[in-house]
Amino acid sequence: MKKNHNIFIGGLFIIIGTLFLLSNLGYISFSWSYVWPLALLVPGIYLHMSFFTGMDKNPGILVPGGILTTYGLLFYANVVFGWNIMAELWPVFLIGISIGLLELYLFGSRDKALLIPITILGGLGLIFLTNTIYILNRKYLAPAFLIVLGILILLKSDRRQNTQSRPKPDGSEIIIKEEKQE
Repeated sequence: MKKNHNIFIGGLFIIIGTLFLLSNLGYISFSWSYVWPLALLVPGIYLHMSFFTGMDKNPGILVPGGILTTYGLLFYANVVFGWNIMAELWPVFLIGISIGLLELYLFGSRDKALLIPITILGGLGLIFLTNTIYILNRKYLAPAFLIVLGILILLKSDRRQNTQSRPKPDGSEIIIKEEKQE
């Protein structure tokens, strides 16, 4: 793993140095404004490659990987289309965190507690993003999001009330689901 890491970092420095040298010699037109988002994008992609190729089996690296990749792409969009679009794309900062946590949930231990921040950050990010780019109006999307969130909370609460635990002789518990009679 260390050898692959060194090859990747060394190759990256050679490519960036060559681009700077060719720019300084006048062979290519090279601007730093197109390179600096790579400081976020490359590590994000590298963390993803490390996990999916098996170099690092810890799914926790997907959280910063997802965040850095999302933010790198966001900044590239700003460099290409102008920084005035940041007024509309700022919700991507919330969505980036949600993407990192979602990757941890999907490829990690599927800890259901992660779904809470994923839903809150991703939902808010999408609500604000859709409002700023005028796909949907927040006037309708925000109430719909709150209604769905409330229904999910009630359903989870209902499931907990319908289960009881009974101790077993070995000290563990048996969960018994009660049937509702109407």
